[in-house]
Amino acid sequence: MTKHMVNYGDKEIYFELERKNVKNINLNVRPDMSIAVSANDDVPLKYIKEFVKEKGSWIVKNVNYFKKFEPEIKSERKYVSGESFRYLGKQYRLRVKKSKIETVKYFRGFIYMYVKDKNDFKKKEKLLNDWLYEKANIHFNESLDRMYKLVKHYNILKPQLKIRNMKLRWGSCHRQNKTIILNSELIKAPKHCIDYVVLHELIHFKYKNHDSNFYTFLTSLMPDWRKRKKILDEEVIMDL
Repeated sequence: MTKHMVNYGDKEIYFELERKNVKNINLNVRPDMSIAVSANDDVPLKYIKEFVKEKGSWIVKNVNYFKKFEPEIKSERKYVSGESFRYLGKQYRLRVKKSKIETVKYFRGFIYMYVKDKNDFKKKEKLLNDWLYEKANIHFNESLDRMYKLVKHYNILKPQLKIRNMKLRWGSCHRQNKTIILNSELIKAPKHCIDYVVLHELIHFKYKNHDSNFYTFLTSLMPDWRKRKKILDEEVIMDL
């Protein structure tokens, strides 16, 4: 991966370039406002820079969008009553209560955390993260069951599902291991957006690259996938 810069008006646009076996030039503005570009080895750097300049208006628009969320992204969690956490597409306020039994529940717009010591930050952090992971494991596997029904008649074997924290993507497909990996942060997204990511990765077992065949197949199975992707890109922010 290499770093480059282009001038767009009076602005300097810095981007990271990764050479991959892809058909088109792919450009992505990340939630941390960094810019990632991927392209085939055969595409000249000069052409890639021109492409980035042509997308300058779109890049600036998206960087400005993510700037609105910058304080939220960079702020450190304290796990105290009143903090807001996103879960399955909705915001929940945290309420921390002292209890002999430590657990986490959610009810009517609130996530309730019951702890022995309200000042034990590490314990509260682990308790909530473990709860979110448990919920992610349930909802991601339910999504896999739903989406696999759409592709099982196309010679696609049902893969294993793993959950990890990933910085740059919502999911990935490992064809040789017959495994898909989902970002633990995806539990923030609405269920229909989780379904989109799962179906996207399942289709990679049939079409390796993001070519016309891939998107034609995706559209035939999920005609509104662009709307779901837009919600992920614009509304669900990763805590990097």
